[in-house]
Parts: sequence; C-alpha cells; structure tokens
Amino acid sequence: MVKRSKFLQSCSALISDRGGNFALMAALIIPVLFAGGGVAMDMANMMMAKNQLQDAADTAALAASSALINEGMSIPNAKKLANDFLIAGISAQEGVVLDEAFSKNTKINIVEQLATNTVGNSKTYTVDISSSYNLPLNPLTRLLGKQTATISAASKSLSSSETKNALSMFLVLDRSGSMAEDTATINKDNPKKVESYSCGTKNNPKTCKRDVDNFITKIEALKTATENLTTYLKTADPTGSLVRTGAVSYNASMQKQTDLTWGTDSAVAYVKALSATGGTDSGDAFATAYGKLMLKKNNVLVEDDAHFVKNKQAPTKYIVFMTDGDNNYTSADTETKKWCDKAKADNIQVFTVAFMAPTRGQTLLNSCATTSAHYFKAENAEQLNEAFKYIGEKASAMTVRLTQ
Repeated sequence: MVKRSKFLQSCSALISDRGGNFALMAALIIPVLFAGGGVAMDMANMMMAKNQLQDAADTAALAASSALINEGMSIPNAKKLANDFLIAGISAQEGVVLDEAFSKNTKINIVEQLATNTVGNSKTYTVDISSSYNLPLNPLTRLLGKQTATISAASKSLSSSETKNALSMFLVLDRSGSMAEDTATINKDNPKKVESYSCGTKNNPKTCKRDVDNFITKIEALKTATENLTTYLKTADPTGSLVRTGAVSYNASMQKQTDLTWGTDSAVAYVKALSATGGTDSGDAFATAYGKLMLKKNNVLVEDDAHFVKNKQAPTKYIVFMTDGDNNYTSADTETKKWCDKAKADNIQVFTVAFMAPTRGQTLLNSCATTSAHYFKAENAEQLNEAFKYIGEKASAMTVRLTQ
C-alpha cells in the first residue's frame, strides 16, 4: 500500500468534504461570469463604435472632396473641414472622450492631380483618412486586466472635375416685379430689419418702428443661385479656356443682354446688377439666347468657331431658363415655346426652373425643358439654389465618390 504525502491527504480531505465545495466554486466562477458578461457588452459597444467611426470617416472624406471640387476650398482648409466632421461624428457616441492619442493617430492626406487626357483644366483630388481612438471598457471587463480597446477605421474618397467637352451657356432670367417678393428663407447674415408702421390715432397719427424677420427676396435668391452655378463652371475651367457664358433678363420686355464671353465673370456681374420691376414676357429673351448660341457668320457657327480656335473642340450648348410667374399674355407662351422647340431641335440642352411659379408658368417651363430631368420646380430659396447647383454640376461633369 502506497503511503500518500500529507499534501495529497489534505487535498483528498478537502475534496471529500462537500460542505465547502459550493463556496469555493462560486468564488472561482462568479468573477469569470461577470467578466464574460462585461466582454459581451463591450463587444457590442465596440462594433457600434467601429461603425460610427467608419461612418464619420466616410462623411469626413466626402465632405472634404466635395468642398475641394465644388467650392474651390484650399487643401489646408479641406483638411480642417474633414477633421471637424470626424470629431463631430465620433463625439456623438456616448462616453467617448477624444484625447491627444486621437489627434496623433488621425491622418488626413489630400493629393491634387491635374488630368492629362483633357485640355489640361481637369483636377482630381484624393482624400485619404485614417483614425483610431481608445474606447474605455466597462468595469466588468476590466476584471480581466484590460482597460481600453482600440477602435480604428479608414476611408478614401475621389473627386474630379472633367471639362472634356467645352461648353457655351446662356442664362434667361426673370426680373419682373414679383421677383421683389419675399421668399420664406430668412437672411442668415441679417436676420432682422427695421419696419415702420402706423401706431397713432386718427387725430394723432404717429409712425413707429419695430424689428421684423428679414426674408431673402426672390431676386436675391436668384443672384446667389446663379453665382453657385457658375462656381462649378469656374472651378472646372479656372483658366477660362473651355467655358463661355452670357445672360439676358426680361420683364414685360427683353432687357439688354450680355454677349457670350470666356469664363463666367461677365454673366455673374450682369445678374448681380438686376433689379425686379415690371410685367412678364419671356419670348424675345429666349429667342435672343437661342440666336446668340446659333449665330452664323459666313455660314459658320460663331460659337463653334470661337471654341475651335481656343480649344479645338465643338462646344455643348446650354440655355438655363427661369421664371417665377406667368407671362402676361398667352401669346408670349406660344412664342417662347416656339424658340424652345428650335433650341431642342438644334441639340441645345435646355434646363428650366419654375421658382415659386403658378401653374401656367410651370407648364410652360416643363414643356420647354429638354427632358423631365432638365425641369425643376423650386418652392423656396433653398430649392432654387439646389436646382442651379445641380445644373452647374451636370454641365461641368463634377463627381465625388468613395473609393474605399
């Protein structure tokens, strides 16, 4: 018979004594169970944090790309914009505190390239973002000795402006009296204005003053929208060697127009100087825009010849036609529609924008547009701005997309 050591005898006695087994096992298992529960909760939090950081990185990359190509923002400012978007996206998660490690681990790189397969004005921006931060773990998980978990994500976006086809664009804009009316959009720069009103009695008349909301007028909204449209063209063609623009306005009759000139400055200056007054008749103004784009000299299209001399390309031609009302006479609708049909038959791309316009005005512009996708119904200043931005983006073929 083998004699066991005192240690083995003690272990055997402990095992055979069932009275203390439960307490011992509980002491060993309960902390493990708690830690396991903590790990499960933290795994869910980590997945949520990972998704949120990825969304923030994607949003930041797209915001920077869009600002670079659509607004002409400088690379340093675009980096700051991306960083601001990134921080805002991450900070929305409860319990996250961004420290110096976050700043150290966040890399925002932007590369600018000029295209070589066009006339030389196209640009491409690559925005590359990587970031990480430490997510605090809950107290239960910390029983295992782990205090934080590293959350990381990366995103890459590509934006480009391509003016592979030269273009000529003529603006046909309503400046009738109704364009002086207020929109529902408050002027952000000057939200209040002073208004005079009668505050006395019949026998003691008085004039008082009060602060009221300062709404943007339709004509002011048109000026802003036009400038945003032309910003796309100017960004895509900074040297003014591919884009020609002109403008004409109308109220009860056609107003003096600009000629088609290289770049956008002349057209923008024309629109900025517009005032709102008078009735509405769009017929002659649209006919003038068509005539300028299709003018011939010695049986040669003047616009085509101007582009060929400058950039050796045949231009795509556009008319942007906007109104906020009905023509005073239905005969003006018929005249305008006639020239719309001529423009479309000659492959001029006709974009139309009905700005807070009544039914008849909407019907005319809808029928004038090249396709239903070329027609916009804007009920406020924001929608007018978005419509003009879309036209500018399409004309200049700007693109922004995620690549990673």
